[in-house]
Amino acid sequence: MSAETLPGPRAYLDYAGFAPVDPRVLAMMRPFLEAGIGNPSAPHSLGAEAREALDVARVKVARLVGGTASGVLFTSGATEANNLAVRGVVTANGDPRAAHVVASAVEHVSVLNACRDLERLGARVTLVPVDAEGHVDPADVQRALRPDTALVSVSAASHEVGTLEPLEGIAQVTRRAGVPLHVDAVGALGRVPLAAESLGVDLLTLSGNDLYGPPGTGALWVRPGVRLRPLVLGGAQEAGHRSGTENLPGIVGLGVAADLMRGDAGHGESERLAALRDRLLDGLAASIPGCRPSGSRRRRLPQHASVLLSGVKADGVLLDLDLAGVTASTGSACASLTQMPSATLRAMGVCPDEIQGALCMTLGRWSSAVDVDAVLERLPPIVARLRALSPGER
Repeated sequence: MSAETLPGPRAYLDYAGFAPVDPRVLAMMRPFLEAGIGNPSAPHSLGAEAREALDVARVKVARLVGGTASGVLFTSGATEANNLAVRGVVTANGDPRAAHVVASAVEHVSVLNACRDLERLGARVTLVPVDAEGHVDPADVQRALRPDTALVSVSAASHEVGTLEPLEGIAQVTRRAGVPLHVDAVGALGRVPLAAESLGVDLLTLSGNDLYGPPGTGALWVRPGVRLRPLVLGGAQEAGHRSGTENLPGIVGLGVAADLMRGDAGHGESERLAALRDRLLDGLAASIPGCRPSGSRRRRLPQHASVLLSGVKADGVLLDLDLAGVTASTGSACASLTQMPSATLRAMGVCPDEIQGALCMTLGRWSSAVDVDAVLERLPPIVARLRALSPGER
């Protein structure tokens, strides 16, 4: 399958915003969308078959996560999983007014907003700073801990700039202190080495669509013994942590997608994507004056290319790119609706002019050199034209 056939003739570089569902995933989901499948909670034979399908998917996801299958709780996506992790742990341990939460300043908005909601309930939150590349220093996490710290939440990698966080060092800090560690692994899982149980992670978030699975699916892996208060009450599905009839077709698709990601990891997919990423970043730096990568070049997601462009505004660049047949983004799709300046880039100390020109390009399973060449051909003249129209903004 080529970039010309999926997702279409465009050069598609917004896999972090929405990844096309793999046709192999769709093929396995189809029987569960048609007649003859029961409710997993039903006592009859069709219900038993549905429960078995859930169990198989749980095992597949657990293999990708690197943890026990019993710890996999299926959700509607990463946002719900992040909320369940942050709010579920803190409220399960009693009065949130007696709790303290540590998170990095560059977490996904679903984590940061969950922390702000806890603050309104009386909890205290400490946001750990990052350096100019977006790295969290484990020593800063250590200094942020207090006797009442109930949770530490640090993403595996920045959603906006692709910087990989030093999870091993952070996990050592939290394990010594006996504080649960939550990791939002969206973007990193299946692309960089990450085994939750052996690493010392206590809760891990994943998204189905990030794995080329169905949108509206996700999971939270929870280490046995970690207490959670459910956000959704009802029939006590998912071991009582997430009530509601399970999205069986979507969960089956998520399991297949997890298996396919494990296969990719063993066949050099990350190395292929990293080579395309470097070709793109190097080509843009050489062809556009005032263009530089955001985030780390050395410790970076293999599929993630983000740049800062001075003298232009990203919305105008993206519009012209779209008209030229290239799909990209400014970073977090979930935060783009608010039109607020990037909290991640501000935390990294990026100047306002460069923040306005921040672009994010993410590659995926169907990306090729054709897509990279399309960006290198079309983006430089777009930037030059927009700068010429607004010389005072240089």
